[in-house]
Amino acid sequence: TQGVMLRVLLAGVMLCAAAFGAERPHFALRDTRNVVHSPEEWNGKKAIVVFFTTTDCPLSNNDVPEMNRTQRDYEARGVAFYAVQADTTIADADVVRHTKDYQFSFPVLFDPHQVLVKTTGATTIPSAAVLTPDGTLLYLGRIDNRVEDFNIRRPEPTKFDLREALDAVLEGKPVAHPRTEAFGCAINRAN
Repeated sequence: TQGVMLRVLLAGVMLCAAAFGAERPHFALRDTRNVVHSPEEWNGKKAIVVFFTTTDCPLSNNDVPEMNRTQRDYEARGVAFYAVQADTTIADADVVRHTKDYQFSFPVLFDPHQVLVKTTGATTIPSAAVLTPDGTLLYLGRIDNRVEDFNIRRPEPTKFDLREALDAVLEGKPVAHPRTEAFGCAINRAN
């Protein structure tokens, strides 16, 4: 059937990605509670979500409640969630305060060498990436379509891109739109 063919195709794409150098990133990153996280936590997970955020981006801050809801809805289904403080110029104390103020329900990581930014190719705050436990990128882009362009905003989103990507991954299907355009601020690149 067509579903079987899609699963075979997805498996082939993943094998090719692994053969061409896709490998799990290596890191030990501290979060705002001083807990150190590493890719070994990804073992046994069905997907990993990385949310690129910063303290002073209103678009990113507006996405935190949806990210908390998404984490609540998908964590029991085997999806691990992390936020990454993507702007390396923000003081750690400000990030800790921001994490508490916005009540993140999942770890907010400090990534001073931008390991996860480089692994995913993320360029925009806010954006989200979906990875396999071995580090293969399956989705990168916006959380939803609340912000359609720099001057086009909806009061409520009508399309939930991150959730659609997660649903596809959890059903063993390819992500229909593996890249979507995120609007916001450019991620500064650490030296």
